[in-house]
Amino acid sequence: MLSVCRQTLNSSFQRVATRCIGSVVPQEKIKEFGIKNEPILQYLKGSKERQELEQALKCTADCIEEVPIIIGDKEYKTKEVKYQVMPHNHKKKIAKFYYADQGLLQKAITVAIEAQKEWDQTPISERLKIWEKAASLMAGEYRQMLNAATMLGQSKTVVQAEIDSSAELIDFFRINAFFLKEATKYHPISENPKVTLNSMRYRGFDGFVAAISPFNFTAIGGNLSYTPALIGNAVLWKPSDTALLSNWNIFKICREAGVPPGVVNFVPAEGPVFGDTITASPYLAGINFTGSVPTFSRLWKQVGDHMGKYINFPRLIGEVGGKNYHFIHCSADVKSVVNGTIRAAFEYCGQKCSACSRMYIPESLWPEIKEGLLKARECLKIGDPMDFDTFTSAVIDAKAFARIKKYIDHAKSSSTLKILGGGRCDDTCGYFVEPTIIETKDPKDKLMTEEIFGPVLTIYVYKDSDVDNTMRLLDKSTPFALTGAVFAQDEKFLKHALEALKMTAGNFYVNDKSTGSVVGQQPFGGARMSGTNDKAGGPHYVLRWGNPQAIKETFVPLNEINYPYMSQ
Repeated sequence: MLSVCRQTLNSSFQRVATRCIGSVVPQEKIKEFGIKNEPILQYLKGSKERQELEQALKCTADCIEEVPIIIGDKEYKTKEVKYQVMPHNHKKKIAKFYYADQGLLQKAITVAIEAQKEWDQTPISERLKIWEKAASLMAGEYRQMLNAATMLGQSKTVVQAEIDSSAELIDFFRINAFFLKEATKYHPISENPKVTLNSMRYRGFDGFVAAISPFNFTAIGGNLSYTPALIGNAVLWKPSDTALLSNWNIFKICREAGVPPGVVNFVPAEGPVFGDTITASPYLAGINFTGSVPTFSRLWKQVGDHMGKYINFPRLIGEVGGKNYHFIHCSADVKSVVNGTIRAAFEYCGQKCSACSRMYIPESLWPEIKEGLLKARECLKIGDPMDFDTFTSAVIDAKAFARIKKYIDHAKSSSTLKILGGGRCDDTCGYFVEPTIIETKDPKDKLMTEEIFGPVLTIYVYKDSDVDNTMRLLDKSTPFALTGAVFAQDEKFLKHALEALKMTAGNFYVNDKSTGSVVGQQPFGGARMSGTNDKAGGPHYVLRWGNPQAIKETFVPLNEINYPYMSQ
């Protein structure tokens, strides 16, 4: 295990609000209806939440929970047994689960199709009550169960678990429900309601939606599977093997809250088996995906290959990664740059979709920023997430460890790359990769262009006079456009950068780190090869899973075929 000096984390539990231009649902309206983001608990020494979390951690660590496949109201177990382990202590198992085979996946499709028909007839008002109950259970009695499963199963620290498996998950359930409720208030124009009345209703899709969720955010699992269900769909949920326990807890909570059997079916499976089965079904109505570009591309191609057999045009929504940047102008505040970059690059081992992976720094500020980054890096504690002073823990599994180590080995062997800090990797006990800062002389090196998804930050130093060319370089260096941040105090430059870098990020930050989007505050998603940019956490996301029907009712008979002008 890698270990460096301890550091007290000040203000780690605060969210940063950024300016928002334009909103479909005004902030005043959200406040009027009592909708607000879930408060983030502090976990200070001696606090009630800290004591409850410590108890939940002990309970979760002391047992191996058996997790069945759930299709409708029935449990299934197969011969293909799998285990979820703690990434920071990979000899310790916390969950035993089973892979669904093709036959069970076909059964799940059949059950989902039937369940959808009845679920679609459930009034939206009743569904909203279920979602509020689920959110209340998550915020209350099951909060620490969710946090503990996320901390131990996904190696998240206290604050990273709290903002994910508590606050963001609860926000997705409450705020998506609010956005749906607001959407149902829309009434089409009826010029004379006594003659003709126009209305709109939202249905689910005639078929099923497949939700394929990642390991890095427990909340994403809940959003991908339950937001399509909220608007009337039935779902096959394939959770990540390495987020299995936390996702299972979400499923159990939602069943307790009243989500009927078959509306969401919990079907862990091998990726290709799941993908091949769902894309071959004529009833596939949509895929809700977060993961890698190659996997999403494969699914998209399979859907294209099967287009002749579907009863719907399947809706494909995906968030698939990024090569996120911090661009520093010579007018930037150095302290903000250093602190924001350390958090953006190294919190949760750089395994956030939005993590800062590349950085562009002007020569004039480089000595000061370099000193600050290296000094801050030395004070980060890397270790067991159960220790409350740990800044970051292990990467998720052996595959991720090997991939990240390969990039670091490349840096060690390259003449154009220099490791300034970090670079050590140790998988003896857990999959630990030291936060690593690298300087490159080649702005097109693969460390500056390829997604690493680990605690590796690569920096290119540019001449102050070359700022515009460097922004163009940033724009063209990668196929991604997920998140990016610009640090500057020069207002004229900021306005220029906002336009020059317009297409480089779906979530753009000014004098703030590239991570930390909040549901309802910064709807999340990117374009180009970062995904379909459907903005999870925004007002339109739930409607993307709707199947609206416009209805026109006429109350007077039609007595003529000819129009009046025809008789003149």
